[in-house]
Amino acid sequence: MFPADSPEALIASALQRDASALSRAEWRAELVAGTLFVLAAGLAWWLLPWDREFRWLNVLVAFGGLVLASQVRFAVPSGYTVPIALVFVPVLFLVPLPMVPALTALALVAGLVPGIARGTVRASRLATAPANAFFALGPAVVLALWGDLRPADTAWWALMAAMAAQIACDLLGSSLREFLVRGATLAEQLGEAAWVYGVDVALSAAGLVAAYAVSDHPLHLLLLLPMVLLMHVFASERRRRLEQLGELNTAYRGTAMVLGDMVEADDAYTGQHSREVLELSLAVADALGLDHHARRNVEFGALLHDVGKVAIPKSIIRKEGPLDEHEWAIVRTHTVEGQQLLDRMGGVMSAIGKVVRSSHERWDGRGYPDGLAERDIPLESRIISACDTFSAMTTTRSYRRALSHEEAVAELRGCAGSQLDPDVVRALVVLVDTAATVPGGARLAS
Repeated sequence: MFPADSPEALIASALQRDASALSRAEWRAELVAGTLFVLAAGLAWWLLPWDREFRWLNVLVAFGGLVLASQVRFAVPSGYTVPIALVFVPVLFLVPLPMVPALTALALVAGLVPGIARGTVRASRLATAPANAFFALGPAVVLALWGDLRPADTAWWALMAAMAAQIACDLLGSSLREFLVRGATLAEQLGEAAWVYGVDVALSAAGLVAAYAVSDHPLHLLLLLPMVLLMHVFASERRRRLEQLGELNTAYRGTAMVLGDMVEADDAYTGQHSREVLELSLAVADALGLDHHARRNVEFGALLHDVGKVAIPKSIIRKEGPLDEHEWAIVRTHTVEGQQLLDRMGGVMSAIGKVVRSSHERWDGRGYPDGLAERDIPLESRIISACDTFSAMTTTRSYRRALSHEEAVAELRGCAGSQLDPDVVRALVVLVDTAATVPGGARLAS
């Protein structure tokens, strides 16, 4: 399991999408976008000039190359891309341009058949093929209007215009579908697709080189076969690594939950307190816009910030009434004990150990165990410290009553700049005030 906004999660979700059936909203989006593509491809077929001779060998080679390239799912940070641009550019100089959009759509349909036969692709995904071929419309129109039939005779600006038209048409088709499915804006779609279009531009440059060879003989398209196969090997290896990383991340998360349960079994208050701190901390992390790595550190660190208390004598942990100075000195070792426990686990937990160690440092440098101050304290630890403080103030203990919401918020503000990070306090106050005024707002994160 990866954080929802991480590149790994986006890639894994995209790679798994083919195995899921289309939702009702997706069916509607594919019907609208697919119909528009079919109409546009039909107009291209009838209105664009057929200046290039139709040859069955060229068409079959082009079709086979597109089908082969469509089999590869190449991971990028925003999901995955199909390296069809590598073959598509030579195809533009191999077959009559009016038939390029329709041929591309048919190749994408055929490319899904092996996956359907293996059971890795749902048959309903065939409906996505027409709209996925939107990118083929732009270059076909631009080059048909230019009129030259060989890459050597095509001006560089016409090639650039064809590339721009390819991206524009693809963005139009994908944005329409994403808007119909989840209301995504054009700006959001462009941000998510930036990596995909970057890869397309790079592959198109390589495809243009191949186009020079293909213009002499169609079978020269086979020269791209080793590159496509190599990309398939890399893509398969990347998928295996993602699966292994997912299993490892799930194992770490499970370990953290087990340790949290162990703390709760050892002391019910500490366990419940840790879960409240976890909820608050994740809400603050989201409000501050932490990336997925830092958010994971906050999640595990908040859950385990008191794990070192399992090494503290139970007579101290469960003592009725306030602790004396000697007992407090022992309690203050729990952050170091927690780090040492997590360090022994290694991997991600070593990074979490550093967060746990600093979770009782103070903004003014008077905390423990290292006396760190201000931004020398990890941000994750500063978030946990503020949320820990608020949770402790609003919980009744044997030696003091819980503060009211208003009293706790006033105390938080009073600690800003001395005990706590002022920026974190501001974010936390906004969240807890909102939760206090919105029905059902007690739970801040999930």
